[in-house]
Amino acid sequence: MERPNAWLDYTDAQLDDLTRICDGYKGFISANKTEREFCSAAVALAREAGYRDLAKLVAQGTALKPGDRIYCSNHDKGLLLIELGTEPLERGLNILGAHIDSPRLDVKQNPLEEKSELATLDTHYYGGIKKYQWVTIPLAIHGVICKKDGTTVNVCVGEAPDDPVFCVSDLLIHLSKEQLAKTAADVIEGELLDVIVGNRPIKVDEDAKNADAAEKGGAAEGKPGAKTAVKAAVLDLLARELGIDEEDFLSAELEVVPAGPARDLGFDRSLILGYGQDDSSCAYPSLVAQLECEAPRRTAVTILVDKEEIGSVGATGMTSRFFEDAIAEVMELAGEGGELALRRCLRRSRMLSSDVSAAYDPSYASVFEPKNSCYLGHGLTFNKYTGSRGKAGSNDANAEYVALIRRCMDDAGVHFQTAELGKVDAGGGGTIAYILAKYGMDVIDCGVPVLSMHSPWEATSKADVYEAYRGYKAFLQLD
Repeated sequence: MERPNAWLDYTDAQLDDLTRICDGYKGFISANKTEREFCSAAVALAREAGYRDLAKLVAQGTALKPGDRIYCSNHDKGLLLIELGTEPLERGLNILGAHIDSPRLDVKQNPLEEKSELATLDTHYYGGIKKYQWVTIPLAIHGVICKKDGTTVNVCVGEAPDDPVFCVSDLLIHLSKEQLAKTAADVIEGELLDVIVGNRPIKVDEDAKNADAAEKGGAAEGKPGAKTAVKAAVLDLLARELGIDEEDFLSAELEVVPAGPARDLGFDRSLILGYGQDDSSCAYPSLVAQLECEAPRRTAVTILVDKEEIGSVGATGMTSRFFEDAIAEVMELAGEGGELALRRCLRRSRMLSSDVSAAYDPSYASVFEPKNSCYLGHGLTFNKYTGSRGKAGSNDANAEYVALIRRCMDDAGVHFQTAELGKVDAGGGGTIAYILAKYGMDVIDCGVPVLSMHSPWEATSKADVYEAYRGYKAFLQLD
């Protein structure tokens, strides 16, 4: 069952709308590469669209009614958006769920060191990456540094045209005989992903060059030693520019990501090349679809979560009680409170787990099964199940629910396709789908096909991003 290429069916008006969505998408993911940045920008857009903070509504005891729009932030790393429908909440919700974290390098808590007059930051990679892809490319540092006095310093270095960038070095080809004999998994070791941040030493006083200071690799009488003059220069710069000292790294969350904006890919500009499209290519269309939702009968919900790439754990991951607790608060303010009503609401809900799928890549055709693969430009992709090998870790949506979703997409004229994540036994992966399914609700994975998934620069089709937006919007309006 071949699905038609979406580009062949677009009217001029749809092409204009596609450009609107994709230009907005490129700008958004270029400016918001971390979960904190995505959440902050999404909250700003939600407020502009008339969404109100749930925490304030709870504190004021504000009664909620159909048409009310509410948002709830989870530690500034996750976000819940709700537009109350005309039907009682107990009859269930239409939910879009995407994650806003992406594979990257995280700066360690005690990261700064100097070796042979190179200052570096130690990192620990986050999520599933091919480590060799992260060397010799321009990198930027994003994040926050929280100081003991309660102030927070926002960090974003490497994105502005006149900013410096950072990188991880690699061994020159001329001396790489032994390195190249290693497997791809081992050719770059995790502990070698040290980010270069400086090389210029601070001037060292003669009395600080004594043997004692050099032996300690530190300073005499508070002055930098010769062996740490570059590190001292970096710390001096950080103190002047950001007002932080070395101890402040202990309470910092700094993420190292590819530097630079998302760009059009191809002579025809039909594709997008950018960092973090797993899962921004689903999270952004979900966000826009939610903000543009109009008077739904069933309450429309979008949840954007953190930590999916490392197992959906922690207070900001999908396995936390944040979602359930926030829905309980909303139901209480809407006059439908109670444990049984909450359980009925969650059980009768429907969800699209908005996560990406592996686009068929003809260069690596051996790991795909062609008729059960998704293709760039052919629309929104539904994965009835994910998991690995014998569907381990999969949600596996019910056939009845798949039929309902087919009808919804066809009625809205949305281009969609179905797929598996590669050949049986070739590998596999998972999403947040199974976590929401524990409530008994219907859930199916549904997202954008991606080339080079989990690489520093991933590729998507503009048509698929647009069809995701259209499909998500149709789903939120589904009775």
